This record gives sequence, C-alpha cells and structure tokens, in this order.
Amino acid sequence: MPAATACLQVAVLGHLPRIFSYALPENPERLPPGVRLRVPFGQKSRIGILVGYDHCPPEITLKPIEAVLDTRPLLPESLQQLLNFGAHYYQHPLGDVWAAALPALLRQGRPLPRPAAQAYQLTRHEQTPARPGKLQEALITVLSTSSPTAETEVPARLRPVLRQALHNGWVEALSLPAPRVTTQPLPYPLNAEQRMAVTQLRATQGFTCWLLDGVTGSGKTEVYFETIRPHLEAGRQVLILVPEIGLTPQLLARCQARFGKAAVAALHSAQTDSERLRIWALAAMGHIQLLIGTRSTLFVPMPQLACIVIDEEHDPSFKQHRGWHYSARDMAIQRAKLENIPVILGSATPSLESLYNVQQGRYQSLQLRQRATNAPLPGITIIALRRQYLQGGLSGELLNACSETLAAGNQVLLFLNRRGYAPAVLCHDCGHVLHCPRCSAALTWHRHQQRLRCHHCGYESRWSEDCPECHSTALITAGQGTEQLEEVLRQRFPDTPVWRIDRDALPGREAFSAVLEQIHQNQPAILVGTQMLAKGHHFPAVTLVGIVNTDQGLFSADFRAPERLLQMVLQVAGRAGREDRPGRVLLQTHLPHHPLIQKLSEGDYQQAARLLLEERLQASLPPGTALTLMCAEAHQRAAIQAFLEAAKACAPDSLVISGPQPALLERRAGFERAELWVEAPTRQIMQKALKTWLPCCQQLPEARRVRWFVDVDPQFML
Repeated sequence: MPAATACLQVAVLGHLPRIFSYALPENPERLPPGVRLRVPFGQKSRIGILVGYDHCPPEITLKPIEAVLDTRPLLPESLQQLLNFGAHYYQHPLGDVWAAALPALLRQGRPLPRPAAQAYQLTRHEQTPARPGKLQEALITVLSTSSPTAETEVPARLRPVLRQALHNGWVEALSLPAPRVTTQPLPYPLNAEQRMAVTQLRATQGFTCWLLDGVTGSGKTEVYFETIRPHLEAGRQVLILVPEIGLTPQLLARCQARFGKAAVAALHSAQTDSERLRIWALAAMGHIQLLIGTRSTLFVPMPQLACIVIDEEHDPSFKQHRGWHYSARDMAIQRAKLENIPVILGSATPSLESLYNVQQGRYQSLQLRQRATNAPLPGITIIALRRQYLQGGLSGELLNACSETLAAGNQVLLFLNRRGYAPAVLCHDCGHVLHCPRCSAALTWHRHQQRLRCHHCGYESRWSEDCPECHSTALITAGQGTEQLEEVLRQRFPDTPVWRIDRDALPGREAFSAVLEQIHQNQPAILVGTQMLAKGHHFPAVTLVGIVNTDQGLFSADFRAPERLLQMVLQVAGRAGREDRPGRVLLQTHLPHHPLIQKLSEGDYQQAARLLLEERLQASLPPGTALTLMCAEAHQRAAIQAFLEAAKACAPDSLVISGPQPALLERRAGFERAELWVEAPTRQIMQKALKTWLPCCQQLPEARRVRWFVDVDPQFML
C-alpha cells in the first residue's frame, strides 16, 4: 500500500454511525488492528480502536493521531471478528460495540495492569506500624500467614492501604506463577442421567451447541462442573454466563468450593471499575481459569478458552435492552463457533428458540428428567379465587397452607412479580388513576418510603392530597405488591421471620447475600419475592411455593408472554421440595379453566412448550420467522408518524412491515414512542434487506427529527 495514500481506519468509541480516517503515524512500524489510539475529534480528544487500513484520496488532508496506547491488540482476532459480527448483525455502530465490550477504565485510556500475578507478605527487615489503624490491622491479619498472600485474597477495601504499605516498606510484593485450580471430589455420586450427559459432553470435539434440558433440581450444575473439570485440570479456561447479578454469589461459592479460590472469579457491574479491570486483565493473561459473569463478561479475552456454559439460557436478561441490542446467549454461540469450542445451554424451561433449533438439528439435546436427590417434583394445585375473601391478595387456603408448613418447621416461598405496596392508586369517586406525568404508566405506591414512583423513568412524588380530576380526597390503592404482601404476612405471622426479596428491599449484592445466608439456616420463615427468587437458587427448607397472582401474565400484548409465564411459574415451583422434604405448589388464579393454567397444573413444561411452539410456527412468528423492530421516539407524535411512514415506503419488497403502531409503553420519560414490526422468512433474508434499507432510512429528512433504532431479534415488544 503506497504510504502517500494510506490511512488508518478508526472506530471512535461511542454511538457514532461510521468509521473515521486518520493519517498514518510517522513511525513506519505497522500497527495491528485492535490497538487503542488517542485521536483528535472536533475540539476534543477521543479514544478509538484501529480496525484496519484503507486508501484515501491524496487531495484530502487527514488529521494525525495523537498517541498509540497499546503495543498489541486488546482483543485477539477471534474476539475482534465476534465484535464485527455483532455490529453487522444487530445493525449497530462498531465504535459503540467496542465500547460495550471493554472495561470502563480501558475506554477512558487507562493502561493495562501489570502483566505478572502478585502476592504480598510482611517484610522481615521493617517493622509494621507501631500503632496501626483498623484497616492496617486488618491488612496485617490477612498477610500474617506462613506463605505469601495472593492478590486475589486481599479484600478490595484493603487495597489502598496495601499500596501505602508497599510505599512505606512494611509489605513487599512477589511475582507468582499463574494460579491453578485445585479440584475437590464430587459431593455426591452422579445418577445415571448425569453420568451419560457428562460422558457425551466430554467427548465433544470442536464446536457443538448442546442444550442441557433438566428439570429443576436435576443437578445441571454438577454436570457443568464434571464436564469442565478435565479442561481446568489441563490448565485451560472456562466461561460461565448467568443472566443476573443475584445468581453470581451462590454459583461463585460453589465453584470456589469445588475448584479453589485462586483461579476462580466473578465479573459483573456491581464491582468497581478498578476491580473489573483487574479481573479482566487476569483472565486475559490466563491467570483466571474459571470466570463467572453476566452479559458483558462474554467479551473478556481468555487465551485458553475451552468451553462456554450459558446457565438459565431461556432468561430474557441475556438480551441487552439499551444501546447495542445484542443477545449474550446468541453471541456466545457465535464466539464458540469462532473459537471452535463447545457451548452448553442449560435450563429447566428452555426457550422456544432453543427447542426449535434442536428440532432443526442445529443443537444437540441432553435431558435430565429426574432430580439429583431423587426427590419427586412438587405437585401443583390450582386455587380458584372467584368469590373468595382475599387478605392482601392471599386466599384462606394459601394462608392455612402457610401455617401448616411453618408449624412443620419448614419454609414458605410466595412469589409476586410486582414491587412496591400497590401497582396503582385511583380515585374511589371518579375512578381516575394517578399516572406518571412523563410516561403512559400508572404510578406505584411505595408505602415504606411514602413515595409514588414510576418504574419506567424514575419519577417520584408524594401521596396526592386529592384527585387531580374531581378533587375528591378518596384516593385508594389497587392491587398488591411485595411490600403489601410482606405487611399482611407480618401481621398474620408475627413470630415468624418474613424476608422480602426484591430490588427495593435488597438494593445491593451484599444485602442479598446476607439474606440468603439467613435463609440457608433452614429455620421456619416466609420468603416473599419477585423474579429474583425465580431461578437458580437452592432453598433446602422450602416445601411450599405459592404463586400469588398467576393471571397477570395472561393478558400481555407481547406474543412471548405465555412462554414467559410457563417458564416463570415452573422455575419458581422448582424451588419447593428439592431435598428430603416433599414440596407442593399452590397456584392462585381467577381463571382456573384457562388452557395455559391447566397446562401449568400438570407441571410438564415439555408438552406445554411443544404446543406453544406449534402455535408460533402456525402464526408465522419467531422462531419460525425473523423479526426486527424499528422504534422511534420524539416529543411530537406527528414527527414519529412521518418518519416511520417514510421508512416503510422505502423498505425492500422482501420485508413484511406492520405499522406504524404505538409502542406498548406509548410514552416514556416525556417521549412519544411508536414502532414498525418488520418480518422476513429467514434471518438471512432479513440481514440482506436491512443492509440496504437502513442506510436509506438514515438519509431520510424525517430521520433528523426523531430518535430511532432497530432491535434485531427482539425479546420484548418495546
């Protein structure tokens, strides 16, 4: 490439629609794609990623870059290919894709941490402080061992004190070889189904996508552990993805108990930026063999990666709903394909997409139909609520069952997927419902905090003195939330601990872990919670599960709502009777004869899922077809309507487009919202059409007056 016409192609981090060109540096050494550059951008400097080289017309004067921040690429070639694939498939700017994949401090230009693993010990030739403070005393206690203390064993709160101690000379740093796992024996022998699954998974060579379909309590986690154990013992790496932060503490504890703490770590957004960068760098150097994390952990470089596990693969939390709308599950499968390694999707209630891919021969299926402890699956009983007196949404039958369960020394889990005290406040005289002034949603009453709150935009206000429509003071609450349920239960069972588990009661990971520790003491108690309790947790003493309001999932406009209801109820039901105490499930409903409720009472997800999949295919809905949503928002509805109509008019004939139609949440945070429903027979046809259609949409004059984006393979109707 002639130097006179060559230029650098740079993806500037951020939501910018194109790649930018910069002049080659004076240093003749060719920079590899994937390094960070500091580049001039407008009146400021920005961080960008070198993505390649190109020819530029000689008459164009290009700005030179300001600095090269890395000597080698941050990500290996396979991960760079994955990000390129993700940007093209989800129709998103490459610079924003890179920004989502990198830790915050790297996006800001921070250098990578030191390349060697560290350990620390108290020096023999220097005295520790004569009068140490509390944190210094804690550090001395941590380091007062016969062998050097690994960096991972030093709590994050003591690291600033550690740095000062290194500077003052009473602690010294040592370089250690990369840590390795120390495998512990199986806590109990695997049953025949588990052994067969492990045998088949271990025999996998190269890329294969496995669906591990096991009922709740069937021991899927032990199958994961026995499958990955040979990889870890051979010095290779494994990545386990979970859908929510709340699932990481319990899984991390089990992994560390089984494989040791030295080479096992978790990565998620609740950690500090420094901690995330440290773990990211250790994994990239191969010093962390088993990494557990949420969505973005998928993009951590792991040079010896041997296997990827996606736990609770059906969970919609694997789909990113803001910015880059990627599916971590689907991108994990693509990463496994690029790195030619197996990927395991585990679930007790697999998504219809995964079941369809098994039918089509794209995935291999393994089934675990019995619980690892040989405990029977709990029976599900329907409680018809018609004409019944309800106390805080609880029927007499369910309350009596709670009393019997507690008297037997067991625990109760009551599931209600609504936070707050009441989901709505209305006027008893005229029926007016108090709405968020910025969203088309009712305000939720949080009685403990004495606040009306919008769960969509965060708007808050005090309890209104009167109705804004008729000025009556007869305002009442409607419906039940977990806060009201907790209040009723504390009154009914004053001598029994009642733990409310939702984002309001337990805002931090540490608070959630503390409550889980109390629950695992297996004393009589009542657990009240939202979907935070629905999956992945093991509560040995829970023998009764009550689904307080099953009907709220029956009337959604989202075509995936029946599937979600099945998954949620059966996941929650699976928390009951997991060990030697038999369990039961009580399901409250006003519609006991609804076909979906009847399927739930049978407790058989496989049959119900097959029927739902047949309905989807007959209706030409995913996974039988490809779907994309084009969403637009603005302060004026006319601007949205004009843009979506213009976009629809220039769409290729290969797409079937419905709309414009209002979004399910028609107004959010002051913006009006509408969408186009875009369908194609296959993903290939969809991608080909989007490649030509979206650039045309960007050129529309109407596009300048709205904010718009596309969501490829949406999981929720927006």
